[in-house]
Amino acid sequence: MTPTPTTERSNMPHADPAPSLRVGIVGTGGISRSHAPGWLETGAQLHCFSLSGAPEFAEQFGARIHDSLDSLLAAVDVVDICSPTPVHAEQVRAALDAGKDVVCEKPMALSTEDAQELATRAERAGRLLLPAHVVRCFPQYATAKAAIDRGAIGQIAVLRFERTGSFPTQPWFGDESQSGGIVMDQMIHDMDQAVWMAGPVERVYAQQSTSSATDTVRTAHVVLTHTSGVISHCRGLWGPPGTAFRYTFDLAGDAGKLQYDSAADTGIVFDAVAASRQSSGDGFLPDVTTIRSPYTEEILEFAAAIRGETTARVSAADGAYAVQISRAALESIATGRSIAC
Repeated sequence: MTPTPTTERSNMPHADPAPSLRVGIVGTGGISRSHAPGWLETGAQLHCFSLSGAPEFAEQFGARIHDSLDSLLAAVDVVDICSPTPVHAEQVRAALDAGKDVVCEKPMALSTEDAQELATRAERAGRLLLPAHVVRCFPQYATAKAAIDRGAIGQIAVLRFERTGSFPTQPWFGDESQSGGIVMDQMIHDMDQAVWMAGPVERVYAQQSTSSATDTVRTAHVVLTHTSGVISHCRGLWGPPGTAFRYTFDLAGDAGKLQYDSAADTGIVFDAVAASRQSSGDGFLPDVTTIRSPYTEEILEFAAAIRGETTARVSAADGAYAVQISRAALESIATGRSIAC
């Protein structure tokens, strides 16, 4: 084929660039400041509404402040819910009913019924509802998922996830009726990873221990039995102030395993069996040290999905299912029984 001359290319009409998204951030606490840089990188015009902190957020990110949710909804194309968990469902519902695509921080809702209803409402409205399960965009987990999918450790059998950090700064997180506690606020990330890697869950068993000195120090263990027969074990810890944030995974299959520990800062490590398989020509895991912020990666992917350019790696159905598994874990803690899903 003869290449088109450069002069002819220069005379061809150019498609108009896509208009900037108008994005409304609802709630201007800590997580909103992780979302905002990604939206700005897409060229979005930022708007915000919050009961507190809006002026500081607006000054930092150049956002227009609104004095009500209704005012914000009338001015934007996309709504990003970064508000406290108890109001997620009502705000997502309002945004969908206003005809907006929605990004919502996890958990999407506090109850399984609300989460499933929101997913159905979005589908009926023809709008995207994108739950911000950001750990799917952490390069370590995304790379591990890709390794499992290509059979790098064979048929997976046992998955172990651990997440440790200090108790959140706002005291309402300690009230499970408001936050879902450590299971729904922290461990939902690893339960979502388990489902992402090993598929649907058949049964959930969980236990939780709370310090006798303070309810802000607690740990929980959740065991998921997947319909595939895979077993996933998730452990979470909310520690005292100063507890270092750490996350790990250990993923075992019938042809080896791979591991990651954020405290070691070594990247994903294959055991000897899995490493020998890598030398056979399957390729090795990429260096992830220079990859962008997972929060920015998440928002860029969401923006592309909203524009119809790609499909996001997490859906409203995924967000609702994560809530369902989390509620089953809380029911197991309360009853001491294994809960069917």
